[in-house]
Amino acid sequence: MTEFDPSRRKLLKATAAATGGAVIAGRLAPEAEAANPQPAQSTPPPTVSVFLRVNGTEHQLMIDPRTTLLDALRERLHLTGSKKGCDQGQCGACTVIVDGRRITSCLTLAVMQEGHDITTIEGLGTPMNLHPMQAAFIKHDGYQCGFCTPGQICSAVAMLDEVKAGVPSHATADLTRKPEMTAVEFRERMSGNICRCGAYSNIQEAIAEVAGVKA
Repeated sequence: MTEFDPSRRKLLKATAAATGGAVIAGRLAPEAEAANPQPAQSTPPPTVSVFLRVNGTEHQLMIDPRTTLLDALRERLHLTGSKKGCDQGQCGACTVIVDGRRITSCLTLAVMQEGHDITTIEGLGTPMNLHPMQAAFIKHDGYQCGFCTPGQICSAVAMLDEVKAGVPSHATADLTRKPEMTAVEFRERMSGNICRCGAYSNIQEAIAEVAGVKA
């Protein structure tokens, strides 16, 4: 009969404890990693070269391809006349003119406008040589806080060109004839430009004066 050896018993206990601890640790390790994830290695976003022709001047920019035209104008070219209102294309404060047509610059990417002629409020006139629409807005108090005014003016300038070119609107009664310069047409065509101050009647008077019709 083998005599009991207390040191051997201690060795077996220690081995069992170590084995069990290793198994438990192996099971808990994934849970611990999930609870405390390691920070992902961040990489700078890719950039592309783009040429923008703004107000008659060409600019070469290295930008994130996801940059909107509005952000490129304001943050890179420091043309802050175009305002960021809703940033969803609903208020019209960021309206600029591209190749003679008005667009909301928050809804188009800067890379999409390479090779096009972009005109902002800064390119319409200067303090010493105002565009007729700018002068009319001042004369008729077509602004209050002024936040929407750059977009209103750019939109109004391009809108009158649309009417002259015969582009119909939802208010045009006869699509077989050229639209007329009327207050109804002006209101419909300017409906995408919101004035939170409510200076709409003054804006309409300014537009009518430039168009050469009665308000």
